[in-house]
Amino acid sequence: MASPILPNTSNFLGVALVVNRLRDGPLFVFHYPPRILQPFPSPSRNSTPRDELDDDDELLNQVSHPPFEAPSGSLPKSVDLQNWNHDDHLETDSGSQIVPWEHVAGYPTRDLESLLTPNRAFHKKLYHVSLEQLCFASYPIYVPENGIWRKKKKQPKYQPPKSPENGDAASKYGDSTILASDVPQIETKDMAEDATTTTTANPPDEADEKKSGMTMFNLVFILNPKKHEAKELAENLYLHIIKKINKAYKYSQQRSDFVWKESKRILALKDKGREAKTTMSTLWREILDVSSLAASMQDVYEAVSHNKIAALQLDTAEGTVTHSVQIPVPFYLTDLPPDDESGSKGLWITTANSFVEDDSLNDPSFLDKNFALLLMTDEKKIIAELQADPDETTAAMIEFVRLSKPTMSFHQIGQGTSLSPAQVRKYAQHFIFWRRAIAIPPLHARDTYVLSPNSDMSRLPRASQAWARAFPLAPPLPEFLAALSAAPRAYKLFAPSKNHRPTYLAMLAWLMRGGWVTQLCAFAYVVVWPEILYEVDYELEAEELRAAQRHDEHARAEADGTSNSSSSAADSESSQASSSPPPTSSSADVHQQQQQQQSPLSPGTAPTSANLGTHSPTGVPASMTSSTATLRSPPPLTAASTSSTLITSPTTNTTTNTTITTTAGEQAAEQARLDRLATRAHREAAEKAAAHARRPPPRATPHPSANDAPHLAHLSPYVVVDAGRVGERESRYLSAIGRRLPERVPAAGAKLGGAGGKAPAAGLNPRAAWPVFWKYFDGRCPLERVALHEDMKRRDAWNLLNSMSEYLLCVRHW
Repeated sequence: MASPILPNTSNFLGVALVVNRLRDGPLFVFHYPPRILQPFPSPSRNSTPRDELDDDDELLNQVSHPPFEAPSGSLPKSVDLQNWNHDDHLETDSGSQIVPWEHVAGYPTRDLESLLTPNRAFHKKLYHVSLEQLCFASYPIYVPENGIWRKKKKQPKYQPPKSPENGDAASKYGDSTILASDVPQIETKDMAEDATTTTTANPPDEADEKKSGMTMFNLVFILNPKKHEAKELAENLYLHIIKKINKAYKYSQQRSDFVWKESKRILALKDKGREAKTTMSTLWREILDVSSLAASMQDVYEAVSHNKIAALQLDTAEGTVTHSVQIPVPFYLTDLPPDDESGSKGLWITTANSFVEDDSLNDPSFLDKNFALLLMTDEKKIIAELQADPDETTAAMIEFVRLSKPTMSFHQIGQGTSLSPAQVRKYAQHFIFWRRAIAIPPLHARDTYVLSPNSDMSRLPRASQAWARAFPLAPPLPEFLAALSAAPRAYKLFAPSKNHRPTYLAMLAWLMRGGWVTQLCAFAYVVVWPEILYEVDYELEAEELRAAQRHDEHARAEADGTSNSSSSAADSESSQASSSPPPTSSSADVHQQQQQQQSPLSPGTAPTSANLGTHSPTGVPASMTSSTATLRSPPPLTAASTSSTLITSPTTNTTTNTTITTTAGEQAAEQARLDRLATRAHREAAEKAAAHARRPPPRATPHPSANDAPHLAHLSPYVVVDAGRVGERESRYLSAIGRRLPERVPAAGAKLGGAGGKAPAAGLNPRAAWPVFWKYFDGRCPLERVALHEDMKRRDAWNLLNSMSEYLLCVRHW
């Protein structure tokens, strides 16, 4: 799994706020951090060595990449721009003043403010613009069409008459604080809300409302990404950070004109600092102290650039608005990251989450049984944070924190009476999203855990001290990690006694929390030994020969029946023709017979059974009657049989039948060809049957993996990659393996034979469990999870797997 492109101090340079005033146009209000320098071009762009450049090339290079753009026609008196600290004010020979905060990332703010003020078409849309190496991503927010930011509340269908007491009570007990739970309402708004805000307002109220002096505000993120990372970085910031923060600002602006009031305060301080020539660092500290808008921009940059959760606190006139944003990051990796990705060091490495199929992800019961919750901080600290934020769900969430143990799955927690399975899933997702916990397979003493290859060894000295404080009687952390990886075995074997297992499981949870260890899992494929391959091939060949024999017998029986029926039909027709008297014919029949005598083979005349069976108008002897009957009843259409062709006259639109007959020689040749083909097929079938009879019949042995019979020497074992999705032949392999499995193995706590000659105790049936278990033999499902899936005891599941071990190819990895 590729790691997502996340912002850091190298590709995320800062944030800036641009507003558009009603009369004066756009204005660059504030940016953080104070000093945003122009990024230097990458070495790949200027790959020519410096010593190979002549004086002219060096001069052109400095001109094309100036470190700072000074006002035209002005030069500083005594301070070189190359050595300017970008904190003090500079004065030129012409008397103009260079203010440090009026240049951001090497560009004048008067140019950036116009560039970062798009038109209304980009309202509440991603605005992404590139300027040389820099990228600017934002989410512009425009004032509604009526020019009023404050949103009118919809009038209810029925409103009781107001009294002075009710009005005073409403103003007296109004809310003074907006909690974070109110902010998700911001995200549910869409562009249609701006059009509907004025529909419910009364005309007198709308006239009294004063239009705001700000028509647009735009919080811009200044990026310096790599070329192949620009799109993904901008999209991640837009979806998770930029869009949500601008909506929070819009929410505050609609309630109390917050953004515009704070912007005027910041601009006034900047004008005052310009006159007093206050250093930029001093002025910025003053702005951050008095403006919660500027402080929120600082919090956003510091948190997002270091991959943390940004907690906003906006002090509006109607109360404090709090909101938290973050870019969700994976808490695990499926493979070792590249060496240059230092941010991925120390993450938990596992394939338990990546091998879960999409169908299983939509099944709550599957997730509940396979995962547990591991808190990333102390349980008491989380409970104290929940108690400090009273809410209707606080009690249920505190109970969930107390019940959540890394050794208990979500399914086990949901079986209690305190919380329902839906609540368990909801609270677990909440803690995971806000990085208070991670989802892991339930810890068990019989599983195997080893040192994680992705562990961050640079943190080992500090982690050793924390380990000693948490577990003073445990072995030192380096020694314990070395013991885990020296000879991988079940974790319970490291505990001195059974009474020490709870403490050792707590130690294991501590190691998992820091990414020091990972679980070593077993994955299996089905292996088909040559004995089973030979048996299935033998059965398929025998079935093919039997099918061919049945087909030949059926064709022979049909041929005999057809010849007998045709001969009996010919005999009956000839006897009827000799015994029946000549039929009486009318004048029309006599006329028709005369026409037939004149042209017996005319195209428009077809011979009938009457005139062909009674006499021959052309002088054909009576002995040819049977041949004439054969022509009258042609065999099925073949290459040598009789065929009829429809001929349509273009003038009269009439259709006539033309009978094309084959000669006796052609029929004999066709019959000879068919006889040769039948003889060849019969000879090949006989040879195949003889070869099959010479093959030794398959014989099942107790251990097919050790069968070295001579007739199996040319066969190699076959591995079924996914036993849950197989074809016909592989399905036969699985069935043949199932027939070789034993019908009884001892269950947990059971013995094969009873004392005193009693009947053996009831056990497990591997033969019956084989069709249920083979779906897990795909190399993706850990065998340690089979007991969880099937609601079995771990010992019973492992006893069944051990009985199938001869037909399993096992591998072990994280």
